[in-house]
Amino acid sequence: MSTQSYYVPDQSRWPILASMALFLMAFGAGNMINALSAGDGGGVGLVMLLAGALGMGMILVGWFGNVIKESHSGLYSQQMDRSFRWGMSWFIFSEIMFFAAFFGTLFYVRNLAVPWLGGEGDKGVSNMLWQEFSSQWPLLSTPDPQLYPGPQAVIDPWHIPLLNTILLISSSFTVTLAHKALKLGGRSRVVFWLAATILLGVIFLYFQAYEYAEAYNELGLTLHSGIYGATFFILTGFHGLHVTMGTVMLIIIWLRVLKGHFSEEKHFAFEAVSWYWHFVDVVWVGLFLFVYIL
Repeated sequence: MSTQSYYVPDQSRWPILASMALFLMAFGAGNMINALSAGDGGGVGLVMLLAGALGMGMILVGWFGNVIKESHSGLYSQQMDRSFRWGMSWFIFSEIMFFAAFFGTLFYVRNLAVPWLGGEGDKGVSNMLWQEFSSQWPLLSTPDPQLYPGPQAVIDPWHIPLLNTILLISSSFTVTLAHKALKLGGRSRVVFWLAATILLGVIFLYFQAYEYAEAYNELGLTLHSGIYGATFFILTGFHGLHVTMGTVMLIIIWLRVLKGHFSEEKHFAFEAVSWYWHFVDVVWVGLFLFVYIL
């Protein structure tokens, strides 16, 4: 039975260690980008980035391990459960704003900045900079092709992107089936449907990597192929990172189910991961529509 008083955890070293690891990752990433731009390779920045990422992984294992032990000890009340739910809700809201910023950038570029450079709209005078430039989207011909050559072609949305859409939408159904099975006490079905969700996520990541290789090697679509390439890889790349994180979270939950964790009534960690996975799926639907099709 969980306690009915509000649980105040002991002082913890995890928050300050996590802040240090995040700083190391950010500082390392900045140095690595500068080194790559100068043609010096990843250099020390890559080492710092990897060290920070490894440290962050170890910190999360220890931190979440403490939370699991506290939960199994019955220290968490209904008030604590509500706090966890609010915390996860605000985290997903912050992720929504994160992607909204990039979708907003895509909207601004394709509907305002590029048409202005092509002589359209109230700021069409910008066309004086590159008078031979004609606006289009996807941007296959950039204003300065010598500096940033555009891609030879764009990715066909009706092959790998459509397949990935089917995979992620299917994974939303499988994780929902796993959640329903958990509520009904069907632990073997939970294991099966969670494994199916993880498999779908891994297959999605495989095809995403295959698509990136095709874009770089055959289509000339890279981070250096103008604003279209930059927005394409930023949006799909960050989404791929989130799918990777979600898949790792699903694997952890699956292992916990195998160990007998969670009950029909108390399984917020499972719910939190399923919320996150549904969010990732919805973002992909937006990407499929606004990046690949429209």
